[in-house]
Amino acid sequence: MTPTRIVTPFGAASTAAEVVAGVDLGGRRAVVTGASSGIGTETARALAGAGAAVTLAVRDVAAGERTAADLVAATGNSDVTVAPLDLTEQASVRAFVAAWAGPLHLLVNNAGIMASPLVRTAEGWERQFATNHLGHFTLATGLRGALAAAGGARVVAVSSAAHLRSPVLFDDIHFTTSEYNPWVAYGQSKTANVLFAVEATRRWADDGITANAVHPGTIATNLGRYLSREELKRISIGSAAAVAAKEAAGSAGGEPAGGTGYAARKPGAPKSVAQGAATSVLVAVSPLLEGVGGRYFEDCGEATVAGPGDRFGVAPHALDPQSAARLWDVSAAMVGS
Repeated sequence: MTPTRIVTPFGAASTAAEVVAGVDLGGRRAVVTGASSGIGTETARALAGAGAAVTLAVRDVAAGERTAADLVAATGNSDVTVAPLDLTEQASVRAFVAAWAGPLHLLVNNAGIMASPLVRTAEGWERQFATNHLGHFTLATGLRGALAAAGGARVVAVSSAAHLRSPVLFDDIHFTTSEYNPWVAYGQSKTANVLFAVEATRRWADDGITANAVHPGTIATNLGRYLSREELKRISIGSAAAVAAKEAAGSAGGEPAGGTGYAARKPGAPKSVAQGAATSVLVAVSPLLEGVGGRYFEDCGEATVAGPGDRFGVAPHALDPQSAARLWDVSAAMVGS
């Protein structure tokens, strides 16, 4: 039996503050990776504003400290701390895990890099896959005990519509024999984020842990630092065309009004950072997602399955349970867990 698609009162124009309004996170602890800028900061702001004790897991500790001070001043919540975390270095990830004590209610795997030139880690891993997936894999699996201790913990994997570009290339994940393509590499790492959510939810069901993946939308943040102005413009134009097509389908009866909220903003208009963080926050805190896992959300609603050529929705290859199980085993072998 196919699970009912999750529809919420929120949409593409909703902000993180709107999504978290009325939610009390007092007594809950959260970790947000990459929280010193962009949607990571806004996600942490929303969680702290709702009363959670938030740890900013960041590579640049000085930037993290400045962000923490801003969040404390803005929210009045003094329980915002900073911890070093470099997802490209497994030793750094394991040190973060070893230093963690007590339960963890919310883990938001937000940090990432996009379409970067080919760089390899000390292990020889392609850096986008190492950062976006393997670092977060080691972090989440290392914190499993803390998540289980919380009871009903949630993991948010920040993916991207770019996952539609590529499945995980199991025969050559790190581009050791094939020509490197930065967008294909990014795409497979974002597919890996979704597959992680699928398999984590299955494996950790007895611990009450659920994991879901999200696409934040098109937002101007540091994530695009490797892209030229022309590339950024092309992405914006492509998004505009895709949104317009989606809205046309909706007006013709192809997509129900509300829920995913495509019609809630102008076609192609980029989201603000506050809007970009909304789906992450929704998946992390909404009562509507109690016990829901292994799914992919965009514009504050569960995505429909994408067809050939679609630029929105979730690709079948990202929800495939066999691929999810295979990726988990491959990842565990790589990181030695």
